[in-house]
Amino acid sequence: MPPSNAGPISASSPRTSSSPAALRARPPPKARRYRSMVDVMRDAPAATPVVAGEYGDLKCEECRRGDGDEEMLICDTCDRGVHVYCLRPILVRVPSGPWSCPSCSNQPKLTRFPLKQKKIVDFFRIQRRPALERCGALQDTKRRRRRSMPLVVYKKRRRLLPFSPTEDPARRLEQMSSLATALTALQMKFSNELTYMSGMAPRSANQASLEKGGMQILSKKDIDTLEYCRTMCTRGECPPLLVIFDSCEGFTVEADGPIKDMTLIAEYTGDVDYIKNREHDDCDSMMTLLLATNTSHSLVICPDKRGNIARFINGINNHTPEGRKKQNLKCVRYDVNGECRALLIACRDICKGERLYYDYNGYEQEYPTHHFV
Repeated sequence: MPPSNAGPISASSPRTSSSPAALRARPPPKARRYRSMVDVMRDAPAATPVVAGEYGDLKCEECRRGDGDEEMLICDTCDRGVHVYCLRPILVRVPSGPWSCPSCSNQPKLTRFPLKQKKIVDFFRIQRRPALERCGALQDTKRRRRRSMPLVVYKKRRRLLPFSPTEDPARRLEQMSSLATALTALQMKFSNELTYMSGMAPRSANQASLEKGGMQILSKKDIDTLEYCRTMCTRGECPPLLVIFDSCEGFTVEADGPIKDMTLIAEYTGDVDYIKNREHDDCDSMMTLLLATNTSHSLVICPDKRGNIARFINGINNHTPEGRKKQNLKCVRYDVNGECRALLIACRDICKGERLYYDYNGYEQEYPTHHFV
């Protein structure tokens, strides 16, 4: 029986003595030979070859053309390609993250928001209260002043006009329902004011005095008009607008009644954040709020989680004369009591059924609008 401290005995080699003399007499072990990389690759199973320019022959599934590689989207699921301008609705730019084509994305079909007054009231947080007499008196005073004012002076001043809500309550309910449908489809919450969320720009960052070159100041009377319009919205008296879905443009807005030139349509609302934090953001509706001398202080409005009807008003293709002719709104940034605010204002008379468009770029000319309809 072997001693208890003996090591394991190999079945393939005889037991040898472990004395120093025996170890010195033992021949040195043969050097272990490692397989070369050539041998490893020769015996490895064949792998799928990687060919340079793998998508070089890829063609758009819609127009069947292979040009425009820089604007060709490749589905991460099926590897099929499609141009951003061939998608329906059109996609204005290539997204920075993963993307799936409409066939693979399994997007839910659009459903109509329940046309029930209680649900609409809850969705828009409409406040059941009588109309403010002061606001009504303010507007009557403005009308009297305009009538008594010389025409030349009135044209020179160009004051903002409040929107005129649709008189039929049932029709106003349909207008709000169309907006609720669009917001719900994009998983957004309704917000009629700028919001300042934790981790984004604080409210203290919104200082109109930081604007490069200065910002035009909204007059006291126009501020009263802005507040009057906000008060009407809280009572469920919305502007005469209808959100519709177009197969080419996506959600878009059309006038549901005549709108006069210089009428305040809506304020552009959403989360306020620094531009530097949104350089690679895929939100296609961000709006410039503040262009500061120090670019790190510049702000944008991001209506991806919260917003109002301004989110669905489309921009024009300002690269073509036909696109510029469609413009009936302008987006103007104002200093309102020291804060920057972006307002959408009618720049001409608008007829019922006419779609609303504005120049998304303003004077910055930084956003690619050449794919806008």
